[in-house]
Amino acid sequence: MSLPYGPAAVDAILFDLDDVLVPFQTPHAWQWAWHPQGPVLGERRTRAAIRRSLKAWDRRRWRGVTGKEPPVDLAALQQYLRATLLEVAGRPLPEAETEAVVRRLLRPAGEVETFPDVAPALERLRVAEVRWGVATPLPAESAQWLLRRVGIDPTRLLVTGEGANPLPDRAAFRAAAARLELPVDRVAFVGDLFWSDARAATRAGLPAVLLDRHDAWPKVQSGRAVSLAGLEAALAAGGSSSDADDSPDGAEETG
Repeated sequence: MSLPYGPAAVDAILFDLDDVLVPFQTPHAWQWAWHPQGPVLGERRTRAAIRRSLKAWDRRRWRGVTGKEPPVDLAALQQYLRATLLEVAGRPLPEAETEAVVRRLLRPAGEVETFPDVAPALERLRVAEVRWGVATPLPAESAQWLLRRVGIDPTRLLVTGEGANPLPDRAAFRAAAARLELPVDRVAFVGDLFWSDARAATRAGLPAVLLDRHDAWPKVQSGRAVSLAGLEAALAAGGSSSDADDSPDGAEETG
């Protein structure tokens, strides 16, 4: 079965993992990773810190896609998580503490946090007989762990950050589509970053939807949802578009 995508259609959905299917950059996650016994992190301040960090990470990944900086890898991901911790903490932490916090974030334990819109969305795809898979820039072990924690079969994982060309590289998107046995233009990617998820996917030939759970891209005019409850409507809108003000660093796409 297919789902409408603008005037065309798609036959499968490729989901980003973190902050699309599994809560990752959330106050709850950072609370557990940094201060599981307290003090309690300020919700509003922590969300603002996460949003700033996500914007910076999106710009960095996009500059890797367009050749302005080296492509991101697992080392860059680790550095990003360290930078996010600095934003959340508001001060530098000792190296040993930083390493421990990042390690706990990548392999959480304790209470399971879930998004209530994920199970209904996956059920709708099952009923409609639409194929789906998962892609992530996270290490394979972390990704499999997170999927198991929220009750999603880890065999749905198609590409991870351990590949030769991890997301948002064009080759990673195309490899995921190949594993779904479909051409790229029949697989819609759902990611939580505008430039290095949605735009990078379309650059690789995939239709894309922005799932903006952090409300970081309010100027995106179409193809944007704040919950997976709006997935089909965002697909039907035919992709995400943005005001020019949202351009990272005011730079134009190259390549």
